[in-house]
Amino acid sequence: MTDPADTEPQPLPLIEHHSTKAAVLIEALPWLKKFHGQTIVIKFGGNAMVDEELVRAFADDIAFLRYAGIRPVVVHGGGPQISAMLDRLGIVSEFRGGYRVTTPEAMEVVRMVLTGQISRDIVGHINLHGALASGISGEDARLFEGRVRKALIDGEPVDLGLVGDVVSVNPEGVMAELHAGRIPVVSSIALDVDVPGRSLNVNADAAAAALAVALRAAKLVILTNVPGLYRDWPDRDSLISTVSALELRELLPSLDAGMIPKMTACLDAVDGGVPKAAVIDGRDAHSLLFELFTTSGSGTEVTA
Repeated sequence: MTDPADTEPQPLPLIEHHSTKAAVLIEALPWLKKFHGQTIVIKFGGNAMVDEELVRAFADDIAFLRYAGIRPVVVHGGGPQISAMLDRLGIVSEFRGGYRVTTPEAMEVVRMVLTGQISRDIVGHINLHGALASGISGEDARLFEGRVRKALIDGEPVDLGLVGDVVSVNPEGVMAELHAGRIPVVSSIALDVDVPGRSLNVNADAAAAALAVALRAAKLVILTNVPGLYRDWPDRDSLISTVSALELRELLPSLDAGMIPKMTACLDAVDGGVPKAAVIDGRDAHSLLFELFTTSGSGTEVTA
C-alpha cells in the first residue's frame, strides 16, 4: 500500500482551478463598483518601506488601483531611513518622551530623505507599470501648513524643535495631479505658518488623515507593522475587525503608544467626513488589495 506522504500532490482539475480564480474576481466586483472613480488615500510606512519585495508589491497594488479606475494618493513618512541617514552623517538623534527632537540640521536630512530618496523610490517602482506617479512634497504649493508642536512630558513643556502638527491643507496641487490621471506620492513635510520659509517634520499618519479629509476621500488606509488593533494585546485572538468611532475613543487611552497616532488618524479622518479608515499589516504583500476588494478585509476598519 502506498504511503500518502510519498505521493506527489495532484494539481486542481482545470475547471476547479478556473472557478477558484473566477470566485476571487467576482468577490471583488461590488468593491470595484463602489470605489470606481473615488479617491483613496494610502499611508505607506513602517517595515514595508525598507523591504524591497514589499515595496514592489505595494507599487503593484497602487498601479492596479489606478488601472481599475480608482484614484489612489500615497502619503509616506520614513522614520527608519531618516534614522539611518542621521547615523551615517554622525548626527545624534535625541528623543524626548518618545518624540525625535528635530534640529534645523536634522530637518535638512528629513527633507533630503523624504523627498529626494523615499518619494523618488516609490514613484520609480510605480512607474515601472507606466507613466503613472509623480512626487509631491508637503511644501509644494503649501500643501501642508503646520505649527510647532507643544509637547508636555510629566506635566512639563518640552521643546521638540521642528516637529509640527498639520493645521491646514491646500489640496489643489494634488487634485490637479489626480485630474491629469497621475498618482500623487506625497512626503510628510509642512510649511510653518508662524515662521515664513521654515519647514516642519509632521507625522505621516496625521498628514494622510488631513489630506483624506481635504480630498473627500472614500477611504483612508494606513499600512503599519502590526495586523491591526487588538482588544487585549498580546492575545492574537482579540484582533478587532471593525470598530466604531465611538468605541475607539473609549479604547484610545488604553492603547499601546505606537498605535495611538495611527488610530487617532483614523478617528480624525472619519470625524472629518471620510466614511471609513483602516489600519492593516504592511508586512503582508498585497494586504491593501485584500482590504479593499474582499468581504473579510484585512486589519481593523474604523467606521463613523
